[in-house]
Amino acid sequence: MIVQVAKRAEEAKVGRIIVAVDDQRVFDAVSAAGFTAVMTAESHQSGSDRIFEALQAADPDGKAEIVINVQGDLPTIEAEAIHAALRPLENPDVDIATLTTEISEEAEKTNPNVVKVVGSPLSPSRLKALYFTRATAPYGDGPLYHHIGLYAYRRAALEKFVALGPSPLEQREKLEQLRALEAGMRIDAEIVDGVPLGVDTPADLEKARLILASRKTA
Repeated sequence: MIVQVAKRAEEAKVGRIIVAVDDQRVFDAVSAAGFTAVMTAESHQSGSDRIFEALQAADPDGKAEIVINVQGDLPTIEAEAIHAALRPLENPDVDIATLTTEISEEAEKTNPNVVKVVGSPLSPSRLKALYFTRATAPYGDGPLYHHIGLYAYRRAALEKFVALGPSPLEQREKLEQLRALEAGMRIDAEIVDGVPLGVDTPADLEKARLILASRKTA
């Protein structure tokens, strides 16, 4: 599955691909597929901490100015979605960019496993994130937005983020992006169509296989 995520990143053509791993079996599989793997510590509490260690190892001279964190459970993510995460960074005031989509299913609005973005609209396709929550928010009439956990960081923002350590709201909601907001960093969310399939169960994995197979035959 990790190799499939690396292939999606390759299809996006946004730059060098580094796969941060903490297991020798995954390292070997990624390397055998022709991608660069970097072994990182098992102790990391968040994906952002892990990718920062990999970045330091793979790019010690600091040539990369922007880092996109594509999580390893998104084998069917579209290349366009990866590109979309870069758009908010065209504004120099934005530290971190991410993705969101409008919730269409009623059950998702009250599901704590569906993380919501509470944000101020900047345009029809972008929000300035004010908060992220597992609760149903904001209150009242209007759309609710499902957060998609893909991030594009300015290198300096990622370095600042990992140096901060976990914040109170991050620990309470179990959402690492709140660490950045609590520290006064700016996160903008690009609105896209649909949520990529996250693989958490064997049934999800089978769905992902069917999706990838259909793309090959299309």
